[in-house]
Amino acid sequence: MTRTVFCRKYQQDLEGLEKPPYPGPKGQDIYDTVSKRAWEEWQANQTMLINEKQLSLIDPETRKYLQREMEKFLAGEDYERAEGYVPPEQDGA
Repeated sequence: MTRTVFCRKYQQDLEGLEKPPYPGPKGQDIYDTVSKRAWEEWQANQTMLINEKQLSLIDPETRKYLQREMEKFLAGEDYERAEGYVPPEQDGA
């Protein structure tokens, strides 16, 4: 049986993650309140940001920046996107 959560990004019940993506309270919060769809979309956006901006994950400021952008993305707020990127049309969204 598929686990569902009320996704804070999409404000609806959607399929949840199989396990917390991080250890500790932050991972548990994401597990409890973020859908699998939203998490996968964030991971794709994060990858584009890292590649486009040539970010180094060794740099603590980069990790803080990505954390802030993740919070904005998952909250449904304006977040930074790769320049020139136009998302594909989503069916039923």
